[in-house]
Amino acid sequence: MASKQPSDQEWIRSVVERYEGPLVRFARRMTGDLERARDVVQETFLRLCAEDRDRVEAFLSQWLYTVCRNRALDVRRKESRMSSVSSEQLAGCISPDAAPSNQVEVQESMSQILRALDSIPENQQEVIRLKFQNGFSYREISGVTGLSVSNVGFLIHVGLKTIRQRLRAESGLAPRR
Repeated sequence: MASKQPSDQEWIRSVVERYEGPLVRFARRMTGDLERARDVVQETFLRLCAEDRDRVEAFLSQWLYTVCRNRALDVRRKESRMSSVSSEQLAGCISPDAAPSNQVEVQESMSQILRALDSIPENQQEVIRLKFQNGFSYREISGVTGLSVSNVGFLIHVGLKTIRQRLRAESGLAPRR
């Protein structure tokens, strides 16, 4: 007995349920504004509706993030705005399981890390966010950004090394060689 594949409408609905939140967060970091991010994601899903399902289903996540990224870059270029980390985004990074006494410390550490992340070049920020906030592989990041897999690895390596150095400098620790 063959398994029944969901209709295109059911498939689109399940894709929206699964990817809408992560794509909005991704686009918001790029556009700096929640409403613009929602518009970008809506346009991404409209493009998905116009695509042949068989053409994109095998690499859906990569396709969605690529379309979303390109649209967010267009919006950002048009408006010439830079994104910044809001306290709402920072609060979203804190585990709800953390003990209340540890939350201030965790929030302070996250704030330092995010400041250090914001201080490195945009291409390094983007690949690090795709890797650690969205769980993408180097190959998927390569597909989204158009960079080679080795360049993605290099950017992540250099970006993380720079972040570590800046965090050590802030804490007064000697740099490790």
